[in-house]
Amino acid sequence: MEARIRARVNLALTFFALLFFVAGSSPPRQFVISNAERRIDLSSHIINVHLTLKVENAGTRPASEVVLALTPTEVDHLAMVDASAIKGKRKKTTSVRLEVKPTELPDAPPIDTKYFTIYLANPLNSGESTTLEVLYVITHFLEPFPAEIAQSESQLVFYHDTALILSPYHIKQQTTFIKTPSTKVESFIRMEPTNRVGTEIKPYEDRPPYSISPIHVHFENNSPFAVVEELVQEIEISHWGNIQVTEHYKLIHAGARHKGVFSRVDYQSRQSSNGASSFRYLLARLPPRVHSVYYRDEIGNISSSHLRTDSLKAFRYSELQIEPRYPLFGGWKATFVIGYGLPLQDFLFESSDDKRYLNFTFGCPLIGMVVDKLTIKVVLPEGSTDPSPVVPFPVEHHLEAKYSSLDVVGRTVVVLGKKNFVPMHNSHFQVYYSFKPIFMLAESLMLASAFFMLFVACVAYIHIDLSIRK
Repeated sequence: MEARIRARVNLALTFFALLFFVAGSSPPRQFVISNAERRIDLSSHIINVHLTLKVENAGTRPASEVVLALTPTEVDHLAMVDASAIKGKRKKTTSVRLEVKPTELPDAPPIDTKYFTIYLANPLNSGESTTLEVLYVITHFLEPFPAEIAQSESQLVFYHDTALILSPYHIKQQTTFIKTPSTKVESFIRMEPTNRVGTEIKPYEDRPPYSISPIHVHFENNSPFAVVEELVQEIEISHWGNIQVTEHYKLIHAGARHKGVFSRVDYQSRQSSNGASSFRYLLARLPPRVHSVYYRDEIGNISSSHLRTDSLKAFRYSELQIEPRYPLFGGWKATFVIGYGLPLQDFLFESSDDKRYLNFTFGCPLIGMVVDKLTIKVVLPEGSTDPSPVVPFPVEHHLEAKYSSLDVVGRTVVVLGKKNFVPMHNSHFQVYYSFKPIFMLAESLMLASAFFMLFVACVAYIHIDLSIRK
C-alpha cells in the first residue's frame, strides 16, 4: 500500500511540475509529432513499450536529432532503448537502425526526466516527415498487490503510468494500447475517451508538450516472475580443441510472496488452480554441438533434466530443459550450476592482423529471464597478450588473473559486467587477443622435464653406493 501511495504522489508532483514549466516557458521546438501510437505489453514481468512516431520538421532549418523523453519511474527501471527509421510504404517498407544516446536538455523542465537523442540517418528538411519506431524495455515495474498470496490464489499486479506520451514536442494525435495477459482486469483509471477491447485498454488524447495524466491498471498476471539475481558465466578457452562453459545461477521468484503452507498433493493434482503463478521448469538454449552437459546444485547432481540436440547443420541451438528440486513460488530462491563443453573451431577464429578472437553470445541461456547482475569471464590461454573485448552495448570490463594446474604466470581473464539484463540484449561479442603458438608447448615441456628429472634421479639413486663399508 505504501508503494502505491508513493507512486501516486510522484506522478502528482511530476504533473504539477510540468504544468508549472509549460506555463512559465514555452521554448521553440523544431519537430511536431503528427501521430503517435504506443503499445504497452504487460504479458510478463518484462514490459515492452513500442512507440510509432510520425515526426514532422516544423522549423525552417534541417534537423537530424529527435529527443525522446521518459518519466522518472521508467528511468529507474529502464533496461534498454532502441530506435529505427521506417522507409517505404505497405509491404515494401525497410527498417534502418538509428543511434540512440542519453542527452540533457538545457531548457528541460525542473524534474528528473531522462532524455535520449535519436540521430537520424539523413537530416530532415523543413516540411518533411519520417516515421520512427522506438522500443524500450523496463523491468521490476509491476507491483504485486496483494503482496502475499496463498497457494490457491492468483497473482494480481499494479501497473502505474501516464496515459499520455511524455514528449518535448506537440503531439497532434496519439493512442495508447495497454495489453494485459488475460481479460481479468480488477480496475483501471478511465480517461475519456477510453475503450476496453478484450485484453487491450486504449486511452486516446491530444495534448501539448510535456502533458501527462496518471493512470493505473490492476490486473491478473500469472506469468512466472523468474529473475536471476546473479549469473556468473565462465568461458575457458583451451587451444587443444575445447571450450568449457560454467554458469552459476542465483534464481528467485520475484512475484507476490507465498504465504501459508505448501501442499505438494494439491500442486500435483490441480496445478492450474494451485500455484498458477509458480514455475517448475526452465528452458535453456545452448549452442549447437554441445557435449558433456551437467546440471547440479550444492547438494549434488540433479537428474531432472533433458537435453535435445540435432545433428542437422540447420539446427542452430540445443535445448536443455531443467527442473529445480522444488517448484518456485513468490519469494523462493534456488541456486544451481550448468556446465557444458563446446568444440573450439566453432567459436575461435583468426583475424586479418594475426590475432585470435572468440565469437560468443553475450547473454543468459535461460529463456525469458531478467538478470539483475550478469558477469561473463573469458579465461584466455596462458601466454595470451593484448586482450580487447568488443561488445555491441556499454558494459563494465576489467582484467583478472587465474591460476590453474601447471600455470606459471597465470591466465588472463577478461571480465565483462552488465546490470538489468533482458533477453533483447542477447547478441554476439568478441574478445581479441594475441597468442604465440610456442606457448602451447610450455605445459608439455614442463611435464616432460619433470618426468625426465624423475627418471634421472631414479637412475642416480640406483647406481650410487651410499653404504659406509666398501
